[in-house]
Amino acid sequence: MILLFGPTGAGKSMQGQMLAVRQGWKWLSTGEMLRQSTDPEVIELLKKGELINDELTYEVFEQAVQDARDKKYANSIVDGFPRTAEQAAWLDNYLAKTNEKIDVVVVLEVPESEIMQRLEKRHRMEDTPETIAKRMTLYRQKMYPILGTFASADVKIIHLDGTGSAGEVHDRIYDEVMKVCPTL
Repeated sequence: MILLFGPTGAGKSMQGQMLAVRQGWKWLSTGEMLRQSTDPEVIELLKKGELINDELTYEVFEQAVQDARDKKYANSIVDGFPRTAEQAAWLDNYLAKTNEKIDVVVVLEVPESEIMQRLEKRHRMEDTPETIAKRMTLYRQKMYPILGTFASADVKIIHLDGTGSAGEVHDRIYDEVMKVCPTL
């Protein structure tokens, strides 16, 4: 399992999909699954830039991983999960129960000014300047401790420059993932 980390607008979804297509892996995005929800509570939370409750997130994640297993995908690329220390602990327990592991964490580093430019073009309901600022603050507060937890558990973490064309970023990700995990 490969985890993609980075702030909103860093390109996790695009890069996850590109890598999945290139390798024949399954792209799993909790954000995309949640955005497709018809639950009014989920829609309202997304509009406000709030995180979805853990129980719903776990349910969505488990279903997606099971679906990928049922379809015999060799690997999964997870985009947007975990987002909190509690979710990271849940994921650790879940992976232990299912006899799976995190092969590598890829962190896309993109300056905040570029994030703002990218999100202006994206046109999602949750991409208002206020919501973006709130999500950037949440990212810094919640994600860095999660990365520290992974580092303490000897999970391989790659920090990559997420700027440039989609192809340039993709090539960086592919090259580094294949160096770190050549058996994938």
